[in-house]
Amino acid sequence: MHRDCVREVAGVAATALPNAARWRGREIKLIDGTTVSMPDTPSLQSEFPQHKGQRASLGFPLARIVGVISLGSGCVSDWTVSACEGVGSSEPQQLWRLLEGFAAGELLLADRAYSSYFLLAALMQRGIDFVIREHQKRKNDPLRSVELGPNERLLTWDRPSCPKWMDRATYATLPTTLRVREVRDGSRLLVTSLCDPESVSATEIGWLYTQRWHIELDFRALKCVMQMDILRCKTPDMVRKEIAVYLLGYNLVRTVMGEAAKPEGLALRRLSFAAARRAAVLFQETLRHLPTRRHRVVARVLMLQAITYWRIPERPGRIEPRAVKRRAKCQPLLTIPRNLAREKIRMERAAA
Repeated sequence: MHRDCVREVAGVAATALPNAARWRGREIKLIDGTTVSMPDTPSLQSEFPQHKGQRASLGFPLARIVGVISLGSGCVSDWTVSACEGVGSSEPQQLWRLLEGFAAGELLLADRAYSSYFLLAALMQRGIDFVIREHQKRKNDPLRSVELGPNERLLTWDRPSCPKWMDRATYATLPTTLRVREVRDGSRLLVTSLCDPESVSATEIGWLYTQRWHIELDFRALKCVMQMDILRCKTPDMVRKEIAVYLLGYNLVRTVMGEAAKPEGLALRRLSFAAARRAAVLFQETLRHLPTRRHRVVARVLMLQAITYWRIPERPGRIEPRAVKRRAKCQPLLTIPRNLAREKIRMERAAA
């Protein structure tokens, strides 16, 4: 039920998208994964084990979320939750379980983690185009490539052997060869199913991939602004419900932002998510206690105007290091279970 609610809100936001929020009339979907931690309980440790580099009782369970987010509306249309390690936990395998939720004609943007032959072949079978960064370990045969220009060529890939996680019936349905277009954008190598350079230029392919960064900002909004980075529920079922509720709240704020941006023809990405969430929270009590419908309509218009007031400036070609400036407090790390640490303190105090 929670998943259906999230999808329904995302669908409402998608249908309201103006043509300017699409690429050539097509909706762009962003794909990526992120992790969240949760309380250290036995049931959660069993379902979502802590990092294997941490000792028992010294870490916290971790879950990996793979999300599908619309570039135009900013809403989460689908997602999966799994452990960070084990069979079926990798990001491409999680996305495989979401393929039925995509519609033919959509365009998918993702990083190199999703540059899998099987995943790309399945997308092309469903009529879904993609622009994905090529995996750094892939070796292309120069004899099986056709030069299209100084920075692009057509590649032919052979189907690898069947992986352990895939059944033979599914493997047999995938093509034995795959033809993709490789585009060099600066230091990046991109692969795409948009193989006609006359229809889509290499420059446009590079621009499309830069839009993928928005999902990093969306996950930051979810984990920092919505505070989803550390979950509170203590059982696997409740953790999944908690994630769904966070995503539902996020989608509702994004939908209101889209409604606020529509009268002025603003791009939703020009509006501040944090400011929109604050405005929605501040106005909810006011809307609830106003005596008449007319007063509520006026207050709602004021809320939408407040959302459009806080705009993100144009920042073309913005580059930021993936590093933090503020240092954490110099506290020692907990290297033994907490109950043993407490007992050690008691013994030290008794000895003093």
